[in-house]
Amino acid sequence: MAYDFDLFVIGAGSGGVRAARFAAGFGAKVAVAESRYLGGTCVNVGCVPKKLLVYGAHVADELEQAAGFGWTLEEGHFDWGTLIANKNREIERLNGIYRNLLLNSGVTLLQGHARLTGANEVEVQGQRYSAKHILIATGGWPQVPDIPGKELAITSNEAFYLKDLPRRVLVVGGGYIAVEFAGIFHGLGATTSLLYRGDLFLRGFDGSVRTHLKEELEKRGLDLQFNADIQRIDKLEDGSLKATLNDGRELLADCVFYATGRRPMLDNLGLENTGVELDARGFIRVDDQYQTTAASILAIGDVIGRVQLTPVALAEGMAVARRLFKPEQYRPVDYRNIPTAVFSQPPIGTVGLSEEQALEAGHKVQIFESRFRAMKLTLTDIQEKTLMKLVVDAETDKVLGCHMVGPDAGEIIQGLGIALKAGATKQQFDETIGVHPTAAEEFVTLRTITR
Repeated sequence: MAYDFDLFVIGAGSGGVRAARFAAGFGAKVAVAESRYLGGTCVNVGCVPKKLLVYGAHVADELEQAAGFGWTLEEGHFDWGTLIANKNREIERLNGIYRNLLLNSGVTLLQGHARLTGANEVEVQGQRYSAKHILIATGGWPQVPDIPGKELAITSNEAFYLKDLPRRVLVVGGGYIAVEFAGIFHGLGATTSLLYRGDLFLRGFDGSVRTHLKEELEKRGLDLQFNADIQRIDKLEDGSLKATLNDGRELLADCVFYATGRRPMLDNLGLENTGVELDARGFIRVDDQYQTTAASILAIGDVIGRVQLTPVALAEGMAVARRLFKPEQYRPVDYRNIPTAVFSQPPIGTVGLSEEQALEAGHKVQIFESRFRAMKLTLTDIQEKTLMKLVVDAETDKVLGCHMVGPDAGEIIQGLGIALKAGATKQQFDETIGVHPTAAEEFVTLRTITR
């Protein structure tokens, strides 16, 4: 049977664009349909604008530290509108780049909502297209718990477009998005509280990292409230919001921001017209090659609910394109030792196993840990501490995990990700000469076993 396209991609986020570009480069006839914005969550309402706002919040730290280096500055003034306008301009530029990447690769770009009408057929704006392979890459969508007043809350989708910086903010959630946005609002001058229903945020991260970040955030004056959950939100006559907590307390705010998880974006996708099945969590069920339960349909990225990170979606998109159209270059995605950063303040960088994961996996471990005040802070009154930690297999000397909380953690952990991927041992870390004076050299000078 002759098809209109060899590959039809639904969703022009990071994974979908990567799969489309590579498939077209391998000679396939490819179409991409996108109903919102090119670049997906990451470029528009995720990692990219969030990092720009994090940079903005960090300026307050630089101003505070300036006096120690001899700088006398007039009192600074922050303008939220300027930051958001500049951010919007950069996102528009990136949208254009994504458009050009697709078009210059020979991909047909269809702007409109795509709906599956069969195992090999997609409808966009009333027009139907047939395809030998269909790739679902529609990503995720933030969700707010079903409580009275939920419509008064915002999520990350709306936070990037607020007209004004709220004076008082309640951030609800215990994952990295909640922690990052709490740091952004607090760093830019809003009175901020972070509420989490559990005992300690960032579940799944190394315990030392979680505890250390908690201590540093409290030093900065961020209000952390654990075992706290909002039961209802009410709007008062003056326009402010009243949040009633599970313990009966009432908190007033101008903005309630929810970061309590993301669901797969499957709205009006037409899955009922195919044999595609969902797993128990509601994500699209796929095998190791991203094949759904319908032979002609594949899925990647956040919509399959594995590792929900942009670089992972990119790798999955590339793997799909290679397997379908350049099988001699196909390599499965390796989900082990994926470096991760949390752009909290201070930031986290981590790769490999946490201490808890290593023990649970049966490893006998040696822990090397260091906490120190960064050199840059020695001329200031700031008492922030950096944490660095190695988790080592006591029997093989292999480094199982590297963890850091402190300035440039994400930049530093990327290089260590290569070392762990290569199977580096603690001895090889020890024999590597450090770059002096840097914080990064601490990873190759950790000599004393902490426990």
